[in-house]
Amino acid sequence: MTSSGYSRKILHIDLDAFFCAVEEQLDPGLQGKAFAVGGKPQERGVVASCSYPARKFGIRSAMPMARAVRLYPALVIISGHHREYIKASKRVMERLLDLTTRVEQISIDEAYLDLTDINESAEVLAERLQSTIRREIGLPCSLGIATNKLVAKVATDIGKAAAHSEGPPNAIQFVPPGKEAEFLAPLPVDSLPGVGPKTAAILEDAEIYTMSDLAKQSEESLVSQFGKFGRYLYRGSRGIDDSPVVTSHETKSISREITFPKDLNDFESLRDTLQELSESVAIRLQREHLGGTTVKIKLRWADFSTLTRQITLGHPCNHAGEIYEVALRLFQHTWSPGNAVRLLGVGVAGLVPPYRQLSLWGDQQEIKRIEREKRLQTALDLLHQRFGDQILHWGESRTE
Repeated sequence: MTSSGYSRKILHIDLDAFFCAVEEQLDPGLQGKAFAVGGKPQERGVVASCSYPARKFGIRSAMPMARAVRLYPALVIISGHHREYIKASKRVMERLLDLTTRVEQISIDEAYLDLTDINESAEVLAERLQSTIRREIGLPCSLGIATNKLVAKVATDIGKAAAHSEGPPNAIQFVPPGKEAEFLAPLPVDSLPGVGPKTAAILEDAEIYTMSDLAKQSEESLVSQFGKFGRYLYRGSRGIDDSPVVTSHETKSISREITFPKDLNDFESLRDTLQELSESVAIRLQREHLGGTTVKIKLRWADFSTLTRQITLGHPCNHAGEIYEVALRLFQHTWSPGNAVRLLGVGVAGLVPPYRQLSLWGDQQEIKRIEREKRLQTALDLLHQRFGDQILHWGESRTE
């Protein structure tokens, strides 16, 4: 229940073994096989995703690939097709936005939806959404439904864990309003998002093993031991969470990023990824009727160090060509040939209605250029709506 006394309908969606599901679409021969997407074992690679047959041998995401191969020497290793993952994720997110604009994407394969304003059963909506994604995109997904984000996320995890299928779980777990604490009570403390091994060990030392045990603790005692995080533990163990589903209207920026299954140092691949990310950001901006005055990129190197670079424009923009042009310029000033990139992101901040800052006192050539690009973007949007996002892309000038 919310503070105003009504129940929200929050849906959490998680694409099942997303990278592997996309790889099986690219190569149907992988279906039913034990395989993993990630780096080479001899290069200290890690498992980014693994198929469900591979999981039967104890292989898990984030495991060193060398260990995965020791567990199952016949494991098939796929380096990954990151551009295809971005495309598939984009198609899924578009289906979510067809259902409601109140969507918060939290990773390439995970999102929250606020369905409160839709006068239809959340369970029916979840079943329909799962069926649509499977039928139209060919990807499996699991969903959790509750009155808040925290419980919906846990519901997804529990639904997936309880599935007995040999393949993707395709789970739907519903937690009725008022049953949040009851649902959480028997679960181990590390079922609560944010509770890692260290916190779980501290709680277990105090003989706090389940969410029910945690819910019996006073807020004061938890805050005294864990600081502000103690209040989260107190509320979370009771299934209390008032955090909103944050859409682009409620945030300061829109961004897309990808963590590569294997660190990349190839300029053409990195440049192509920048273009895909820029197009994804532009589509979201246009859908929300927004533009941004600042374009930024995010880079994470192989040693996990992270940096951001940004440029503030003289006008708001929301089309892929300009976002990509600026992002590429930032990237070229930051990246050195041979540098391995683990994560790459593109974002636009300073969100305002697009072109709001143009005036009769501005640079007339700049105004004409932007208006011309605006008309071209409108034409592209119509083509995208009719034939899909991949029908046309903004081009680029290259010199040999």
